[in-house]
Amino acid sequence: MQFPPSEQVTEDVIYMTESGYAEFESSVPLHSFTGESEHLTGMIDPEENMVDFYLDLNTLKTGIDRRDRDMYRTLNVDEYPFAEFTGSLESMFDMDTTEKQQVTVNGDFTIKGVTRKVKIDGNIQVNGDQLTLEASWTLNLDDYNIEPPGILFYKVNEEQKILLEATLKPRERENL
Repeated sequence: MQFPPSEQVTEDVIYMTESGYAEFESSVPLHSFTGESEHLTGMIDPEENMVDFYLDLNTLKTGIDRRDRDMYRTLNVDEYPFAEFTGSLESMFDMDTTEKQQVTVNGDFTIKGVTRKVKIDGNIQVNGDQLTLEASWTLNLDDYNIEPPGILFYKVNEEQKILLEATLKPRERENL
């Protein structure tokens, strides 16, 4: 469904979500699985060209309690409970169009206490006074000193596909 551009979509607001969707896809030989959370929190600040998202890793669920416990132990969520991205857009999106717009962000992604520079591609769409965000990238576990857990003699694939989706609602800057 397409919405007309809104007079309310301006640079004097910050767009925020507390219920975005995050997913990772992983695999071992002959089997793949996903982990999901609907607790992605974040913001886009057009005026400052700042993007900041984080996820409480304890909210990720794979559908199997034992696998979740193994994942939490592997990620050491007791010491490092959050994954976070902070960065900026390579170029600003057009707030006067309802077409999906490709965007690229550059910044720092941190998980398990390790921070790396990343470049992430995604889409932003203006829907009324809200922004809809979709982004994905591949995370290499070795880059973050994460030892892939094993099942018998099979190890989880080093590459994890990450997907984020969020609807961000405007909040006036002075009301934050």
